[in-house]
Amino acid sequence: MSVNGHGKDNPLSENTPLLLDDSESEDMPSDTAFIEEANARSPEPVPRDPNIFQRIRNRWTGNRSENDTDRLQQPPTSPSIEEPNEGEMDEENLQYGAKSLLMLIVPVSVCLLVVVTTIKSVTYYTQNQGTYLVYTPFHEEGNITHLVKFGQALANSLIVISVILVMTIFLVFLYKCRCYKIIEGWLCLSSLLLLFFFSYIYFQELLRGYNVAMDYITVALIIWNFGVVGMICIHWKGPLLLQQAYLILISALMALVFIKYLPEWTLWFILAAISIYDLFAVLCPNGPLRILVNIAHERNETLFPSLIYSSTFMYPMMASNENAGFAQSPPADDTQHQSAARTLNGHNHEEAAQPLEEEEPEERGVKLGLGDFIFYSVLVGKASSYDDWNTTIACFIAILIGLCLTLLLLAICRKALPALPISITFGIVFNFATRYLIRPFTESLTSEQAFI
Repeated sequence: MSVNGHGKDNPLSENTPLLLDDSESEDMPSDTAFIEEANARSPEPVPRDPNIFQRIRNRWTGNRSENDTDRLQQPPTSPSIEEPNEGEMDEENLQYGAKSLLMLIVPVSVCLLVVVTTIKSVTYYTQNQGTYLVYTPFHEEGNITHLVKFGQALANSLIVISVILVMTIFLVFLYKCRCYKIIEGWLCLSSLLLLFFFSYIYFQELLRGYNVAMDYITVALIIWNFGVVGMICIHWKGPLLLQQAYLILISALMALVFIKYLPEWTLWFILAAISIYDLFAVLCPNGPLRILVNIAHERNETLFPSLIYSSTFMYPMMASNENAGFAQSPPADDTQHQSAARTLNGHNHEEAAQPLEEEEPEERGVKLGLGDFIFYSVLVGKASSYDDWNTTIACFIAILIGLCLTLLLLAICRKALPALPISITFGIVFNFATRYLIRPFTESLTSEQAFI
């Protein structure tokens, strides 16, 4: 908001119409009377400038002095904008980090509880029926030594990681070439398989486990409505909570499939290998996930809705420019969250204080890949299959501690970080330490009736 040159900055601005009125030119009051009249009309006293009389005469005769010209041509002053204090910015970042932590702990905990409850109530996912995934040709069966199992598990894990790497590179290639329709069809096919086929198997085994009778027509109607609503919410639009619930259920279903069809040693080797792969894919300059995120950032596009869990943003159908206007702008009281999010993402305080309308939807909340949900659930679900609540609770706590440390490092480093390495490492250590060290120790104490 600028101030005009004839505004309050000019001491003659209020009286200019009087001075320029030709009808009163013959009865012009004296200089002293004019100043007294101005003081009587103005609530504020006029400063006693010794040259004010000369300026009045110059103004009346049309001759302006250099001081008058300088004063009239003074550049307009812009109102001062209060910049946020650095302490206030740090406090906003802290509050945003705490809310972000809660927004991730709740859905991760729900996903883990769904998997653990299913493992404890349905025996289907813990029974070995001799069926395995095609990516694991070595099945660790028969009377073989631990060394052979170690080699087979290592080979299976390397094959699975290689498949994941190839598929990710292929996805990055399609995204770089803007083959959005192919990616959309690929993701929709995966969602259809999970929402209809695997959900049908899960629902059938759940009814069988709880001994509930239901006819096939009712089951077909339930699965149809469940799948169609899920496809709409994930790949088009719908309530945010409903989309989040479907993404959590999809992650739980995929985790149960891995627990069911992966050999035991291979599963633990895959968890360790996927953590190392996550470090490479996110942190390395040529990592596929980093390239994918950089391309999306350069194009100002959101990533795929069926691969990302967002805490406060409803994703549109596809990450293309034609759907960029679907998301609504956040309310005004979310500005500090946007600023804190931009600061945590690596922007300085000046950049964080300038909200960008194009980046508001992407930066309103925290995001976590569904792969992280899946492998967290695989670890805790496999630990719960050993019928040891101490191990299950220890792995559950280890996952949450690793997630908190990852968010802490995110606030310190202020760049994208992999979410698997810390949590999976803690989970594996807690699992084997509890099973082979703490559990035998507590059982020996119980047998000797010794209490600590």
